[in-house]
Amino acid sequence: MGTKLGEKIAREWEDLDIDVVIPIPETSCDIALEIARILDKPYRQGFVKNRYVGRTFIMPGQQLRRKSVRRKLNANRAEFRDKNVLLVDDSIVRGTTSEQIIEMAREAGAKKVYLASAAPEIRFPNVYGIDMPTANELIAHGREVDEIRQIIGADGLIFQDLNDLIDAVRAENPDIQQFECSVFNGVYVTRDVDQQYLDYLDSLRNDDAKAVQLQNEVENLEMHNEG
Repeated sequence: MGTKLGEKIAREWEDLDIDVVIPIPETSCDIALEIARILDKPYRQGFVKNRYVGRTFIMPGQQLRRKSVRRKLNANRAEFRDKNVLLVDDSIVRGTTSEQIIEMAREAGAKKVYLASAAPEIRFPNVYGIDMPTANELIAHGREVDEIRQIIGADGLIFQDLNDLIDAVRAENPDIQQFECSVFNGVYVTRDVDQQYLDYLDSLRNDDAKAVQLQNEVENLEMHNEG
């Protein structure tokens, strides 16, 4: 994955003045290391991670997600000050983490902040067991790359190509014949997922629904404690 993405960056961003490659820990570290090797740029651990904060994209409520990013990561100013940095993340889901991290990089003194995603644009919800946001809460749903870039505040944004992702996985295991790529292309392998079902999932998964669910859980807990 890092090789394919690194080659794409070298091909499409050959004129960019990148000083350092920094991963968003921990899942993108190996990918960023390979990208740094291909680009012949320094690799640095610019963020310190709090391991006691969970995945932000599944947390209920935008305000909580924003606060959690700041609790989860701290920027090392020495790695950002007066540099053009290439941040590498494993994926971009809602865009909350990306927006906050780019802001943190600028606060730490970065001159320019570019972002590379090791996954293609996530445009559609997952229906096979991952508690992902609804389609309308996915930042890439219905948007082009430059629109996403402007929303998250990056100076440049690049995604892994789906075919490159498939090729990278197949290279490790040639026996795999079929890939479930619905979050990227909207093609669900069971062929029984229609708009009505997606709307039903939306009613269960959106922030408003989760807020009601959380309130009900609090009320049930209070009743239990009073009893």
